[in-house]
Amino acid sequence: MNRAVVPADLDALVAAVGAALDGDGPPVAPVPLLPRPPGSGPTSGDLPAGTALLLRTSGSTGAPREVLLGAGALRASGAATHERLGGPGHWLLTLPPTHVAGVQVVARAHAAGRGLTVAPADEPFTPGGFAALVARAPRGERRYVSLVPTQLHRLVEAADAGSADGTAALDALRSLDAVLLGGAATPPALLRRARSAGARVVTTYGMTETCGGCVYDGVPLPGARVRLVPAGDAEGEGAGVVELSGPFLAHGYLGEPDGTAAAFRTDDDGTRWFRTSDLGRLDGPADAPVLTVLGRADDVIVSGGVNVAPAAVEAVVGEVGGVGEACVVGVPHPEWGQEVVAVVTLAGAQRDDGAASGTAGTAGTAGTAGAGGVRRARREGGAAVGGRVGGRVGRGAAGGRVLVVPDLPRRGPGKVDRAAVARIAVGHGRTLPG
Repeated sequence: MNRAVVPADLDALVAAVGAALDGDGPPVAPVPLLPRPPGSGPTSGDLPAGTALLLRTSGSTGAPREVLLGAGALRASGAATHERLGGPGHWLLTLPPTHVAGVQVVARAHAAGRGLTVAPADEPFTPGGFAALVARAPRGERRYVSLVPTQLHRLVEAADAGSADGTAALDALRSLDAVLLGGAATPPALLRRARSAGARVVTTYGMTETCGGCVYDGVPLPGARVRLVPAGDAEGEGAGVVELSGPFLAHGYLGEPDGTAAAFRTDDDGTRWFRTSDLGRLDGPADAPVLTVLGRADDVIVSGGVNVAPAAVEAVVGEVGGVGEACVVGVPHPEWGQEVVAVVTLAGAQRDDGAASGTAGTAGTAGTAGAGGVRRARREGGAAVGGRVGGRVGRGAAGGRVLVVPDLPRRGPGKVDRAAVARIAVGHGRTLPG
């Protein structure tokens, strides 16, 4: 058994990851291992041979798990990424290296041998800070960054507002050869805005168990494969649960042989697959399918006997003018079984960043939630947005309701905490016409 090293700081982590990938050092755990009851499996950092990284999942589907990633899988992932992007380059780190998206930037930078520029760990992500980070990165070679949608949203909003920092951030964004975007679903309007401004945004799909993103802009990376398996009552014709295959798959979960066996399965021909918890649809020819992720299978809302995929409604909501970000959840309803609630933030000038609470609307009817939250002008703007969104939601889902809030709660880097959003929706209840 190998013992994992837990680096004391970022510099130590960068060095340790490089050594683990080269086979010259022990496995790396960016955070200490979870405590385990006696006799439940490896403890105190003991890991199976062949492990390079031990990464903790976000716990969005339950208790966090510790994923065993091999050096070969990480190297294959980095090589496939660079092949898709046009070649090795210099990487910029803006994400915490405790999660797969951040630590993969470190691993790709090591594999490329072109260096790494790191954002100050003690500073929040801001448009001005991002522009300064890009300015520090060397020119004359390819430059890449990984962002989550929230970060891109902040950059685009600042640019739309016309601030000096926003303009500088947009110029910096345009100067990069690729901007990988993952960690959460990206609103289509945000993606179009960034791309129309000249940013080379590449959406990524994957998870810790696949060394991060292995499907870029819906197309599997070289060596990766995607298939769908039946999903019972999944929303939409041709939808199914997404399974992924390729040289990027994890060994499994630390101390969870049953969980590993359930998530990782091997076909009769020897092909190993990882079963995700996501619903998807494959479009295009069989030899070149394009994946559209419809959201988590366990997030499907059943309202009035109709199955509603939250991601599909979020895509519609994101098209409504004035909406910043959106999360669609189902909450209990005495008649419909579940009510579809779109919890949204306001974009740009309509938003009050000092607000502590939001405005709720039911299919266009708005009311104030809480005290001292949003100024009157903002409330009126929120009511207008709520009315437009409510109309769109109501056409696609029984009992559609809209709630405008200052910010969406998050779990991990960029991931919206749907359970917390649902609690907000339940807590606000139904806003009645006044």
